[in-house]
Formats: sequence, structure tokens, C-alpha cells
Amino acid sequence: MKFSKICIASDHAGYDLKEKIKDYLIKKNIPIIDLGPFSADSVNYPDYAKKVAKRVVLKKSDAGILVCGSGTGMAMTANKFKGIRAAQCYSKNSTILSRQHNNANVICLGSRMIKNKEAYNYLRYFFNTKFEGGRHQKRVKKINIWINKI
Repeated sequence: MKFSKICIASDHAGYDLKEKIKDYLIKKNIPIIDLGPFSADSVNYPDYAKKVAKRVVLKKSDAGILVCGSGTGMAMTANKFKGIRAAQCYSKNSTILSRQHNNANVICLGSRMIKNKEAYNYLRYFFNTKFEGGRHQKRVKKINIWINKI
């Protein structure tokens, strides 16, 4: 596994899948830091995306997992933070390429879009795929250069 310190958060729509992912990772002896929420009560997803993004930017976690209904809102919010490359993962290929070509450090999953088993598989691909660097490095570097420049 490429990451040793992983944090996770969700909104209310992603709460059940977040809890299942935590159980799955704990059974695999993968330590996880849960940043909330701690119930399925309605919450605002940007607040939880910020918690994960901040932790990854500050290098308190190597990678983050965000779960909401579609994965879209979490990805959009997390990507507002310089140094975050959050990928909305919905297939094996999208997940592997997010790591190989984009060096994604946050995986965003849609609880209403994928089955639990798919989520576990995507996490496995995400955690075990290396960034290829090379021609992709200069492109990834541009992401941080352009943040807040327009």
C-alpha cells in the first residue's frame, strides 16, 4: 500500500458507506482516522471535504477518502485546496488512472452510484497504484500553479 496515514469523512448521504469502508479497512489492518460525521444526521458536505483536504495538505494524512451521494460535491470542494488532487472514482480504470496520471491524493466515492464491493475494489486500486511521474509530472505541477491565478 502506498499510503500509511489515511483519513475519511462523508456527508449524511455517504455516512453508511463511510462506516462500511472503515470496517473494511480496519479488518485489513489499515489504520484510518474518521473526521466525521458520526451519525446520519444532515450535514453540509463542504465542511467535511475541508477537514480531509486540510489534513492531507498539512501532511497529517497521506491520503483521504470522501464519500457523499455522488462523489461530485466532495471532489469539487476538496479540489479548491492547493495541493489536493481529488478524483471522483466510479470504475476500475478511472481509479487507476487517477493515481497513475494525476497522482490523486483524495478518492471521492458516490454512495448512490456504486455498490459497497465496488467501493472496496476502488480503494484497493487507489491505494496500490503508483504515480507514473515522467510526462505526467509536469501536468500535475501545473494544477498547483494555476490555483487562484485566474
